[in-house]
Amino acid sequence: MSDSMVPETHRGLRSFAFGDGPALADELLDLVLKGVKTATCSTEDEPNTSKPGERWIVLDGRGEPRCVIESTEVTYRRYGDVDAAFAHDEGEGDRSLAYWREAHRRYFGRMGRFSEDMMLMCERFRLVEIFAARRVVDSLHALSVPSPLVGEGQGGGIPAWGS
Repeated sequence: MSDSMVPETHRGLRSFAFGDGPALADELLDLVLKGVKTATCSTEDEPNTSKPGERWIVLDGRGEPRCVIESTEVTYRRYGDVDAAFAHDEGEGDRSLAYWREAHRRYFGRMGRFSEDMMLMCERFRLVEIFAARRVVDSLHALSVPSPLVGEGQGGGIPAWGS
């Protein structure tokens, strides 16, 4: 993790990435950054348990810090007791309870941990801060090689910025 991306006030916070792989981490992070995802859940025995007021650095699929969230509510419920309001706040798919149940059945199934009566830590959170862009795509390098068709032999062409 690149500490240079994290403001000093947030260094030392625990960090995590959503999901179980880089693509899902990026997809869920995007929902958080857009303000759509304001809740998450995990098995009750995962190491990333939280308490209200605790802040976390959220990592993208490459392990880079992207934002800070703060837990606002933590409850423990069985899978079958998760309600439509919580499913909506998780922000995934069509935000329905039916979608939530199927997506989480698959997710926890991939981990070999799914059961109809499994206990979940259900957490609501708020977005505290979004970190500056990781790095600007250096598209100028694509322009640094003059085209043989532009200003050929005349000292013209496209300037070679940053070469």
